Amino acid sequence: MRGSPSAHRPSHPAGQAWLLLMPALLVLMAFTHWPVIGTLWHSFQSTPKGGRPAVWVGLENYQVMVDDPVFWKALANNLWFAGATIPLSIGLALAMALWVNERIAGRTFLRMAYFTPTVLPMIAVANIWLFFYTPQYGLLEQVSSALGFGSHNWLGSPSTALGAVTLVAVWKEAGFFMIFYLAALQSLNPSLREAAAIEGASRWYFFRRVQWPLLMPTTLFVLINCVINAFRMVDHLFVLTRGGPDNASTLLLYHLYEVGFNFWDTGYASALTMVIIVVLVGATLLQFFVLDRRVHYR
Repeated sequence: MRGSPSAHRPSHPAGQAWLLLMPALLVLMAFTHWPVIGTLWHSFQSTPKGGRPAVWVGLENYQVMVDDPVFWKALANNLWFAGATIPLSIGLALAMALWVNERIAGRTFLRMAYFTPTVLPMIAVANIWLFFYTPQYGLLEQVSSALGFGSHNWLGSPSTALGAVTLVAVWKEAGFFMIFYLAALQSLNPSLREAAAIEGASRWYFFRRVQWPLLMPTTLFVLINCVINAFRMVDHLFVLTRGGPDNASTLLLYHLYEVGFNFWDTGYASALTMVIIVVLVGATLLQFFVLDRRVHYR
């Protein structure tokens, strides 16, 4: 005689679920949560030097941060960098996805060309753009000379250094986000376009009223990644400007690297790390709880 269905049902499903999740949770705690707790603890301590151990200094590292003009310069630069890279990367990615989603000649080649910068290491990308920006014989200098414009040191001028590194970041990121938009566009029901064509809707009206609302979940995901990348992207600065000239292109993470590894001030570096974490967590929560209300899920 067969037993009842309840006889084969797990007696403790919640406990079994936690056991299955335990390996992933342990890895997450070991490499994410525990380092954050350790960094928070070190931010309230002095930097150990030689035979002198670290001591509790309370908010002294944070007071040093408030009085540090380089920190405020790096914060302003990072906000400007984020304010430029986020809309430009998202807008360019969406435009490229809409284009290569159409039935055009060479569509496969265009997709590959747009995505190629994504697979290149950031150091390689920075070296490519370093050749573009090099005074006198760089690609931009050759083009500007052919058009009759004067020479300009794009990376050596405080007025253009940050804009130059911002352009590199947008060029590197847009192709990556294009893939998400392209996948979202291909998942839309083709009958929507057919119905819009029957009703005589223009392409702009169809995009604004149909495609864009349905792409909002993808936009939210891309926006969160853009914000995170805007505060963690620093590799290209080591090749292009090293934060110069006169800290004109210094970002928060580069300032953190200099404090922690060049000046070896681990206490102050930990305080800077906590500020970056708070900024990223706050921006992410704001997007989830504010923008998520405007997202239309199918």
